[in-house]
Amino acid sequence: MTKLIVDGAEVDVPADYTILQACEAAGAEIPRFCYHERLSIAGNCRMCLVEVKGGPPKPVASCAMGVRDLRPGPNGEPPVVMTRSPMVKKAREGVMEFLLINHPLDCPICDQGGECDLQDQSMAYGVSGSRFHENKRAVEDKYIGPLVKTQMNRCIHCTRCVRFVAEVAGSPEIGAIGRGEDMEITTYLESAMSSELQGNVIDLCPVGALTSRPYAFKARPWELSKTESIDVMDALGSAIRVDARGREVMRILPRMNDEVNEEWISDKTRFVWDGLGAQRLDRPYIRENGRLRPASWPEAFAAIAARVKAAPPERVGAIVGDLAAAEEMFALKDLLGRLGVANLDARQDGAALDPAAGRASYLFNATIAGIEQADAILLIGTNPRHEAPVLNARIRKRWRAGALRVGLVGERADLTYGAEHIGAGSDSLTELVEGKHSFAKVLADAERPMIVLGAGALARLDGAAVVAAAAKLAQGVGAFGDVWNGFCVLHAAASRVGALDLGLVPGEGGMTAGTMAEPGALDVAFLLGADEIDVAPGAFVVYVGTHGDRGAHRADVILPGAAYTEKSGLYVNTEGRVQMANRASFPPGEAREDWAILRALSEALGARLPYDSLAQLRAALFAAHPHFAALDEIAPGSAADLEALAGQGGSLAAAPFRNAVADFYLTNPIARASAVMAEMSALRLGMHAEAAE
Repeated sequence: MTKLIVDGAEVDVPADYTILQACEAAGAEIPRFCYHERLSIAGNCRMCLVEVKGGPPKPVASCAMGVRDLRPGPNGEPPVVMTRSPMVKKAREGVMEFLLINHPLDCPICDQGGECDLQDQSMAYGVSGSRFHENKRAVEDKYIGPLVKTQMNRCIHCTRCVRFVAEVAGSPEIGAIGRGEDMEITTYLESAMSSELQGNVIDLCPVGALTSRPYAFKARPWELSKTESIDVMDALGSAIRVDARGREVMRILPRMNDEVNEEWISDKTRFVWDGLGAQRLDRPYIRENGRLRPASWPEAFAAIAARVKAAPPERVGAIVGDLAAAEEMFALKDLLGRLGVANLDARQDGAALDPAAGRASYLFNATIAGIEQADAILLIGTNPRHEAPVLNARIRKRWRAGALRVGLVGERADLTYGAEHIGAGSDSLTELVEGKHSFAKVLADAERPMIVLGAGALARLDGAAVVAAAAKLAQGVGAFGDVWNGFCVLHAAASRVGALDLGLVPGEGGMTAGTMAEPGALDVAFLLGADEIDVAPGAFVVYVGTHGDRGAHRADVILPGAAYTEKSGLYVNTEGRVQMANRASFPPGEAREDWAILRALSEALGARLPYDSLAQLRAALFAAHPHFAALDEIAPGSAADLEALAGQGGSLAAAPFRNAVADFYLTNPIARASAVMAEMSALRLGMHAEAAE
């Protein structure tokens, strides 16, 4: 620890702190534009100037100077730093005056207005006028894609965007050309950015140079109601803030959560909001003579009840989708149990995961933050860049820190970090298990090895054998034990871990999702937001969902539900962390929350569920599964379960592993209804076609 005096207050800070960090630890406010805690230090805006007693006779850039570089006083006194002296005040006023020389000052029409660092700091640290009256510099706006809008006249060259895409996103597509007054931030050839995390530069930009193109001129920040929630576009459970005006969601922004997403979110999470209002189901429908017609709720319930009562329980089944919250899944399981139905499955992709094998068999046991402690990572049947871009950025962060080797079994992919491609199929996994490949020794020699099993490796006919082989490999290289558990399953569906925790798998004699979808398997099939599976003709399909997607097209009765921003629900992320998504707006028309639909339907079916409110439902849920009550906590799995899993064995098929996500932008009904996601998908297909040529 290093001792210094900041504005008269003595403070002890680590020796590797910068002066800026030390000042903030002492409670002093230091303005900045270029400095960011998660990016490298540029030291080019000079707004963070402070005065160091006994130091140079000029202000010091506090972000670029370490406390270990400060000299003590003549008698060994701690170094003295002043953040509010006349020298500092005059220096900051001068810096702000220079920054505003070329700034267009178009705050009334700027989308950053009301939440702009330049506005705030010019009010706090600037002066009321300027001594410069020359013509302002003009810079052409750059095209960098359909997500980020540029107004480069406003750019103050802080280079946050440049450092983010190079360091965090791993796709260095933005840089600076020219020098001095001619310097410009650009994508060089003015092509669209390709990163799945590019929208984060909007949050990083301290002025209005980079703003959201889809959100442009839609609303002002003071018009919006702001709701803290959780993202469901992937299984990571990123912390988000949903901004809505009335019933309409206007934008989605990240929240800070160091354990999960730090302060980043993927582009799908950020820009999918326009899909929340498009192609919505807003009233019940019944199919008659091959066509859907609007119906009332009692009419729809009566049609369902007639079919269910005429079918034996073994001919009734339910498939749960990827965006369902724990409450409606619990209610559905309860309802089917009262009807004597054993055909229930939440694994519509056919993933070979069974809660009977223990919680450790389907969790990301090392935790997302634990990636930063791993010293060797093996990816099996996954492309985390598309399945969980923010988690992929965490792996890249660890890789940039050094001493990390990454191996990949599955499809070749640009993961934004160096990864050794071991092979495409299960034969490579067998080689690793038998110790015949050199990467097996890398894992064995690592102190904290991590084996990441993707959804693509699980959704195969030999998925159970793949899980067992991965567990055997983890056991052989010492990847799990009392201190460290590096056996990790990376899910692609937000509802999957919660569904497995609740036991939404076939009961005794029950059918899996794939079997239920086959011709002649069922008389009545309930789809709770299940749009990624095609149910064969013949079954009477009841679809509870939000959008006119695949499930609704197949349905005989449609019951309109609520999207994730329109209900309060519990989700469990891929590491087993229980999180709460809060309601930011209301469902359209006659649509209702999914659990309420199931409660009303249960009465029509003669199997009334014993809860009339969300509070009562959650009380029943917590009584049956207590760990759901511990918000933002992880109930860890047992290493003993993995040892049992490793001994199960099974034969592996020779087919290569396929990644679970074919098109990053179109993975669920909300994304497929989004015009922005459709544009990004088409743009990526065009990029791939050009690359192939």
